[in-house]
Amino acid sequence: MRTIDWDEDLDCIVMVDQTKLPAEYVPYHATTISDLVESIQRLRVRGAPALGAAGAYGVALAARRVEADDLADFREQFAAEADRVATARPTAVNLERGVEEMLGVASRADTIEEIRTQTLVAAKDLADRDVERNKRIGANGASLLEQGQTVMTHCNAGALATVDWGTALGVIYSADEAGKTVDVIANETRPLNQGSRITTVELMERDVDVTLIPDNASGRCMQEGRVDAVIVGADRVVLSGGPNDEGAVFNKIGTYKQAVLANRHDIPFIVAAPRSTIDEHRTVEEIEIEERDPDELREIYGSPNAPADVPVYNPAFDPTPMHLVDHLVTEHGVFEPPFDERTVLQA
Repeated sequence: MRTIDWDEDLDCIVMVDQTKLPAEYVPYHATTISDLVESIQRLRVRGAPALGAAGAYGVALAARRVEADDLADFREQFAAEADRVATARPTAVNLERGVEEMLGVASRADTIEEIRTQTLVAAKDLADRDVERNKRIGANGASLLEQGQTVMTHCNAGALATVDWGTALGVIYSADEAGKTVDVIANETRPLNQGSRITTVELMERDVDVTLIPDNASGRCMQEGRVDAVIVGADRVVLSGGPNDEGAVFNKIGTYKQAVLANRHDIPFIVAAPRSTIDEHRTVEEIEIEERDPDELREIYGSPNAPADVPVYNPAFDPTPMHLVDHLVTEHGVFEPPFDERTVLQA
């Protein structure tokens, strides 16, 4: 099944429950907006492109759950529910954009029934377009890889971070389709272990040779010459702001460290993301970095890992300055520094 989809029989959202991986590959049905918001915040569904689809399907779900006969009352309640979805997590731009696109569809409808029908049709179309975009990203990125290389990745930017196929891992899958056998080193990605719990599962299911390492072993692997390229996804890319007004890639915490290490060892650092992830309206300083529950560090799967009252700093993302990025891969091509809006957004 797709990472996130619409269940026609139950008339609600269905997603792979990623909190159950790797033990179980099971669906979760979000029948209410509260279900969806909780799923986004608990990371049942995660990854920028998948969150874009979650935002779109969330608007369609809101249209079905709001009970009002008057169009004006309906639109008011509907907008409030859509806002709950859009603000469920602050850093990934695709969530907000998925909601905004569907609100645009709803604004052009004349009746409540048209809003319900047209937002669902548009949400399904957005999900289909996500898969198509990821396939193009994969094909473009595969051109950067050679037969027999080993790629390091951080967090999960595969099929389960998108509707299907993936961004960073989509590059690996496309390389394989092109006859280039590529091995992968996957960082575990503490504290929620998306690399160990999700990336390794995906790659092994696709018969891609993968080696799991602790996050702190990435530098050693590069030092030993084990890594030919580092490929990551992105939750948001901005092209201005920061110390040198160069912009930054916002991705899972630890990405910046991998970029610095790759730069130190002359290893290409590649970011694979749809153009919808590029935020041309904000600067680095304007991006809110989500901070997660302190117990994600104080506990490991419910067992104590630190004193219960120890102060915790647990940011979910970090900004990687664009000068550390060697290639930015979107569905429109492969871009190299300098990354300016005219080049990247008008391709």
